[in-house]
Amino acid sequence: MRLENKVVVITGAASGFGRAAALLFAREGASVVVADILDKPLAKGFEDDLEHGTADLITAQGGRAVFVRCDVTRRADTDGAVAAAVEHFGRLDVMFNNAGIYRGGKLMDAFTEDDLDACFDVNVKGTFFGTQSAVTQFRRQEVDPVTGQRGVIVNLVSTAGLQGHPMQSVYNISKGAQANLTRCAAIEYGAEGIRVNGICPTYAKTALTRDLYEDMAFMRSFADSVPLRRWGETADVAQLALYLASDESSYVHGDLVRIDGGETLCRYSV
Repeated sequence: MRLENKVVVITGAASGFGRAAALLFAREGASVVVADILDKPLAKGFEDDLEHGTADLITAQGGRAVFVRCDVTRRADTDGAVAAAVEHFGRLDVMFNNAGIYRGGKLMDAFTEDDLDACFDVNVKGTFFGTQSAVTQFRRQEVDPVTGQRGVIVNLVSTAGLQGHPMQSVYNISKGAQANLTRCAAIEYGAEGIRVNGICPTYAKTALTRDLYEDMAFMRSFADSVPLRRWGETADVAQLALYLASDESSYVHGDLVRIDGGETLCRYSV
């Protein structure tokens, strides 16, 4: 019960990292607002159950959850997700800005303006608006006398925010901006008792990377190039998100935590 009595909003929680985190957070005692444009998982995902929404699974298991339709590119929608947390559960303790979009497979000159806009609208503006909405609510709440905190923000960034990669420039550019957004928010809001951190996974098995995973040559070459010799799992990221959301990480602030099997250390070869 590491999140007992905590209230969490998770954007993009219908699928992938967000769904895995929502289910884990609920098992650890949190009340969860599942905020997404969809109420069921993406068809290309790796979820076992594609028929039931995340909130429905949580409530069926005895947890507390509510689904809110949320387009993170609209500030009114991120405000609405936070308002739902307050309305249903009384407060907000954790904002997990998880929603994201991927564009890749082209050289920089081949990407369109629409590709660039899609990555910036969801990955950057979505995190920016989610942070604004959370900070507004956190300021209405008293500081926890034990932790000295008003709330926690966790951003799903990527190793693409820490380094360059070929054939996905628009994605990397947006993730670089999201990484600096995380740093800036940590600097600005730490003194107000608001902790901010980012998670930086490498390739993991989600709907966004399904095509890459099913390209057997790419799947194997990437796994072989990472020191731990495998792709990431949604559970790996969910466990790290749980730690950053919990009071156990009360002095972790402004960090961009890699969870990449060693990818950013080197690309391994024998």
